[in-house]
Amino acid sequence: MATGAAVALELAVQDVAGIEVAASVGALRVELCTALGATGGVTPGPGLLAAAVERAAAPPSGAAVEVHVLVRPRPGGFVLAAGELDVQVREVAAAVQAGAHGVVVGALAPSGEVDAAALRELVAAADGAEVTFHRAFDVLADPLAALDVLAAAGVTRVLTSGGAARCADGLELLRACAEHAHGPLGGAVQVMAGGGVRVEDVPALRATGVDAVHLSAKRTVSDDGGPGGGGDSGYEVTDLHVAAAAAAALQR
Repeated sequence: MATGAAVALELAVQDVAGIEVAASVGALRVELCTALGATGGVTPGPGLLAAAVERAAAPPSGAAVEVHVLVRPRPGGFVLAAGELDVQVREVAAAVQAGAHGVVVGALAPSGEVDAAALRELVAAADGAEVTFHRAFDVLADPLAALDVLAAAGVTRVLTSGGAARCADGLELLRACAEHAHGPLGGAVQVMAGGGVRVEDVPALRATGVDAVHLSAKRTVSDDGGPGGGGDSGYEVTDLHVAAAAAAALQR
């Protein structure tokens, strides 16, 4: 990223209200998913996707936002079991056909490297829509070499915490990835910092040279569902104040 260039804001959201928050604070795009806190995020259903695409195109306030859909049918690791690639290819195609601007995917080989063959199929299924490679990237042994693989496969961007549990602890690798992406790769792949991001982390993340910052800005609403509804665990929503503070920090 060129010095002084704008850093985009992406919010991970789980409902239509989250879309409205993203639009109101000026986020460029959202990653639409469900069960974020419990699983790290899985694929949203078709009803939520359709409603999100509609609301994102004409939000009550702010400009339209892009909807990028997480395609991850289950929690757990990123080596695909038999039949899972076929499911993901179908879900990628369905998301794009429903109007999503892009998809968020990831697949690893048993060796611990990017599953390049699976990734090519997923990119092909996206049919020209943007493809983000998710935080499966953060378990790779050689992330810089992986950036070359992603660029060759036609991936638009990578979401990474710099290999740490939280972005604030992965600044060195984030900087190295940004330099590799904008140097040897000529900007073929964007680098988006995400993972445990707090508002106070944003200035340091910007300084690494990443193209975007991704956070959930979520809080939990207490709501007791009883023994058949998950007890008193409540549910997650996108917090307007946290999202607005993150957006403001990116503009400073």
